[in-house]
Amino acid sequence: MVASVHRFLRGVWSIVVKELIQARRDPSMFPLIFVAPLVQLALFGYAVATNIRHIPTAIMDEDRTAQSRAFVGRFGSSGYFSLLYFADSERELEELIQSGKAEIAIRVPRGFARAAKRRESASVQMILDGSDSNTTAIALGYAVSIAREHSAEVAAEWLRGTRLQLPAIDLRARAWYNEDLDNVNFVVPGIICTILSLVTTVLTAQAVVRERERGTMEQLIVSPISRTQFIVGKLVPFMIIGYIDVFLILTVGTFWFGVPFRGSVVLLYALAFVFLLSTLGTGLLISTVANTQGQASLAANFLLTPWFLLSGFVFPIENMPTVIQWATYLIPLRYFLVVIRGIMLKGLGLVDLWQQVLPLAALGVSILGVSVMRLQKRLG
Repeated sequence: MVASVHRFLRGVWSIVVKELIQARRDPSMFPLIFVAPLVQLALFGYAVATNIRHIPTAIMDEDRTAQSRAFVGRFGSSGYFSLLYFADSERELEELIQSGKAEIAIRVPRGFARAAKRRESASVQMILDGSDSNTTAIALGYAVSIAREHSAEVAAEWLRGTRLQLPAIDLRARAWYNEDLDNVNFVVPGIICTILSLVTTVLTAQAVVRERERGTMEQLIVSPISRTQFIVGKLVPFMIIGYIDVFLILTVGTFWFGVPFRGSVVLLYALAFVFLLSTLGTGLLISTVANTQGQASLAANFLLTPWFLLSGFVFPIENMPTVIQWATYLIPLRYFLVVIRGIMLKGLGLVDLWQQVLPLAALGVSILGVSVMRLQKRLG
């Protein structure tokens, strides 16, 4: 029994060493595996932001009173809007929006202050550039919030002149797990998931297809190494590479970007292994249908793109159509994204994450099992 295990491990180790030597000899492999993830982390960490500030804004104040100027000043002092243009006519306002110089225009009509004195509703027109729907939606939310705050203060002024008294409300909001609502705390866990998916899937698919392209697959089949040893030996190096990438991104994200890590590193690496079953299995599955490395890369990108878009990293799953929401249950990245954010930001343990780990493990075993069977048939 011991001799059989030793023979099996020796065969696996020979394939692992072969893959590592081949990776070292490839000049493009090092930057692809280790440099590209850090570059992507830097790009996402610094460039990607869901909170938008300094939105170019045009103002048309037809009332020209102290009240209208105070209302407009709220937008400038909020930090979300930059009051760059002050138009004197509708035509000028329209040109600013059409040219893209302003993304939002605020028009305060005549009678704004008079309506406030009479305790009547005052209408304010907001024109938004809808060509960028994401920015427009966020800008609209900011503008509505500022308008509501102004209305609340006006209403309070009205009540001071009456006998009516309302109870004071002291609303104090606090965000848990990401107190400053820092976008990079949201991005870094997602980057770990996407890089781990991309690197391990593409490299695994290409490694098997490469043997077929170079004509060395037949030599491996007739060698004393069994099919199982060949498959395990092919998977282990890319699992190691995946773990190294996770370590690099975690280190940079924690010490450079200041992303908190409140959970267990051991648990994170253990559950990363469960996730790697899916990505490595997907790479093997691609290798059974692709004949060239180019085809393998295209197939990997074709499969992984829905993973990224439907995992909840880019768009909230709750906002998707019901049919698409059901389809996301077949995407391993959906579960691992919740797992890694729960460990890093919330400090959750396995007891808290079992509802994500079980389907993730089931998908990983299923995908890897189907891939191994298909590859063994093709090797046979």
